[in-house]
Amino acid sequence: DELSQPTDKRMFVLAAALKQNETIDKLYSLTKIDKWFLNRMENIINLQNTLESYKYTNLPIELLIKSKQLGFSDKQIASFIECTELMVRKMREENNIKPFNKQIDTVA
Repeated sequence: DELSQPTDKRMFVLAAALKQNETIDKLYSLTKIDKWFLNRMENIINLQNTLESYKYTNLPIELLIKSKQLGFSDKQIASFIECTELMVRKMREENNIKPFNKQIDTVA
């Protein structure tokens, strides 16, 4: 019911459903949210799940780069890999990984 009714909590419920491996088709039928958007959310949740399977000591640099490119903050990454934001920033700086800023075309 929380998925079918647009509320301020719906995106959080949607993220939880994706985290529990609910299908895009089922979520679309409940929400009528565009499948393109649902797929983008699923990509983010999948990356979060992947990050949560690592710790600070064994996080691949490529995964840190991908996380930054998708827009995760150092604080979010730290919470997923159970370390501090400062530790993530230090790892990023040691590997010359700069914060990633996506440009948004506001005229489109």
